Amino acid sequence: MVTIRLTRRGARNQPFYHVVVTDSRRRQGGASLEQVGFFNPIARRGEPKLRLDLPRIDYWVSQGAQQSERVRSLVKSYRKQATAA
Repeated sequence: MVTIRLTRRGARNQPFYHVVVTDSRRRQGGASLEQVGFFNPIARRGEPKLRLDLPRIDYWVSQGAQQSERVRSLVKSYRKQATAA
């Protein structure tokens, strides 16, 4: 099964996450099919906190990919933010 999930990057105490499309049987930091965005929970001023490629996420979901709970909530908030702007 294909999943859309976060994979952790960044240094200790400075988390940075890539939103990736990957096979669910692969380990978290392993090879992925496609990177569709990023999430920076400790973004400073002027740095984007979240960036997602919504058309690609919609494509993968239409192909049967499952989103993790955290990714689902991030996509929902990003859509709300995009419509408000």
